[in-house]
Amino acid sequence: MSNLPIVDLAVIVIYLLAMIVAGIYFSKKNTTADEFTTAAGKIPAWAVGISLYATFLSSNTFLGVPGKAFGANWNAFVFSLSMPIAAWFAAKYFVPFYRSNTEVSAYTNLEKRFGSWARSYAVICFLLTQIARMGSIFFGISLALQALIGLDMALIMIVVGICIIIYTVLGGMEAVIWTEVVQGILLTIGAIIIIGSLLFKIPGGVGTVVDIGMRDDKFSLGSFALTDFSTTTFWVIFLYGVFINLTNFGMDQNYVQRYHTAPNQVEASKSVWMCVKLYIPISLLFFIIGACLYAYYDVNPQLISTVKEQVAQEKLMDSNILAPADYGDKVLPHYMVTHLPVGVVGLIVSAILAAAMSTISSGMNASATVFTEDIYKRYIKPDANDKQNLRILLWMTGIFGAIGMFAGVAMIGVGSILDAWWTLSGIFAGGMLGLFLLGLISKKTNNSDALIGTIVGICVILWMTFSYLIPPEYAYLQNPLHANMIIVVGTLVIFLVGTISQKIRHKTLQH
Repeated sequence: MSNLPIVDLAVIVIYLLAMIVAGIYFSKKNTTADEFTTAAGKIPAWAVGISLYATFLSSNTFLGVPGKAFGANWNAFVFSLSMPIAAWFAAKYFVPFYRSNTEVSAYTNLEKRFGSWARSYAVICFLLTQIARMGSIFFGISLALQALIGLDMALIMIVVGICIIIYTVLGGMEAVIWTEVVQGILLTIGAIIIIGSLLFKIPGGVGTVVDIGMRDDKFSLGSFALTDFSTTTFWVIFLYGVFINLTNFGMDQNYVQRYHTAPNQVEASKSVWMCVKLYIPISLLFFIIGACLYAYYDVNPQLISTVKEQVAQEKLMDSNILAPADYGDKVLPHYMVTHLPVGVVGLIVSAILAAAMSTISSGMNASATVFTEDIYKRYIKPDANDKQNLRILLWMTGIFGAIGMFAGVAMIGVGSILDAWWTLSGIFAGGMLGLFLLGLISKKTNNSDALIGTIVGICVILWMTFSYLIPPEYAYLQNPLHANMIIVVGTLVIFLVGTISQKIRHKTLQH
């Protein structure tokens, strides 16, 4: 049975039903494949921008960022600060590039530039990454809601997953975007409510939070040292953020597909900037929640004892020696259950669900689109008509949703496998971005240049990722950089090696 009062459960059920109703409403408009994948390019820029923002801000952000800020500091906020650079590139280069190419898939251009191997490589990487991403969000949301609601994790995933599949299959991209608009607003309201509740309960309010935060260095963005790239300094996180966000805006079908939903190129570029203008201040809210939680439990240390005891039992440690970083991710759910009034908890849980559902529904639609455009129409049935394409899109949206859901169920209790996969997904992301930038910027590189650059880049990425396994006596062969630098170095290596290969080939031909 659920731990929540009936009022909170009712709020959650109403929210889930509302999402299904939205899918039914938009289903009447999905008569063509173009309507399903791009909403026929009729979504206003502000709605596309909120949709991009909601996709960025997953449930992992809603729950994980406050825990990280509670346990450490605001170093991770530097990731948000890096977004304007990636957004500038997206608005100036990526959006015009994709809008000038009518194909909705982000990967068809790779085949035009470098051959079918490049397109297939990117498609496989994307689909596997999306399945793992959806599975991890299903797993994360069920882990959090189990503590809040008290229901079985698998049951939570199945119920939530069925709701997402229904409204995404029925409503297509238009339902995805408009439900994400609602979800983006809801999760923002949820964050504001939590902050208001905390400030009301902390004696001295904002002043106390600032004083305690300054005392314990909770607002630090990290070291600004320009010579240290082995720890999470400001510059390491900043560079990591730039390259990850370039991958999102430039190579991720979830984002590229939205460029086609806007009426024109100008509106699509506006949506990118709106996403950034929303994400930076609202992501800051979640760091503020972490600082407020830290101040609240600093003032009321006796109230955190149950959380510390629970984590101490899990880690087989003495609760008195636990550091805030050891139990930071447990604090927000604990506060919600024990300190928020009836009804409000249901609203916040709905906000957490909204954060998860927006990312999962985007992944489902994007994965179905990539499968249809890059596999079905490319290899299986090149002469498929629009009706056949739409049928495949509908089926594959549901199938990818089910795969993501069951991937989440399979991840229960096997966190180490999840960690290993995300290490590998970082490898693929570095390879995809480097290959894309090589094709976009270096106009003279050809198939062989790209292949050489990709092979060398992936070898470097593999070494940087797994060199920690090298015995200590050969420590000089280990990667000296922080793990977040892997995508940075890997991307640059692919681009530079491919470019150098082109120049060497050109000089050889001249002689």
